[in-house]
Amino acid sequence: MIDHSGPERSLGFLLTDVFHLMRRSLDRRLQSLGLTQAQWRAIAHLARHQGMNQAALAERLEVQPITLARLVDRMEAAGWVERARDPDDRRAVRLYLTDQCRPILAEMHERASQMLEEALAGVSDAARRRMVEELCRIKENLSAAEAAARGLQGKDQEQDTSENARKRRNTAGNRAV
Repeated sequence: MIDHSGPERSLGFLLTDVFHLMRRSLDRRLQSLGLTQAQWRAIAHLARHQGMNQAALAERLEVQPITLARLVDRMEAAGWVERARDPDDRRAVRLYLTDQCRPILAEMHERASQMLEEALAGVSDAARRRMVEELCRIKENLSAAEAAARGLQGKDQEQDTSENARKRRNTAGNRAV
């Protein structure tokens, strides 16, 4: 049973605090690359989801579409991102990282790995794997609850099959080590 006697021991508060500390640490480490937090977050999401449309990226970054459009304008001017018309929806624009952004992305990964090693100092490999597994389970539970709350079913549901989820957990666990 988790001790909920105070916010410093509450799982929700701990996750939030760790998230904020990690984001601030990474932001500090990436400033020398000339990246704002909004830029590095957009690059990180696009690296994982090449070709995502602007509306989806705005939702993931939790910003208004017009705010994202301005951010993408600056990133496109810097040569980091390119826009392409969505062949299925002429109103939508898909976003892709450019080859010019690859070295920046590689450096982002290196600095993020250093930050993660610092954050996980003293945590065993087994504990790291277990933590990743449990966080994936929590994410799956919340995604399923969110999908159910939206009334989504079947193919429209955001949750992957249990087989894909297990593969993701295994892959994520290996990366955390």
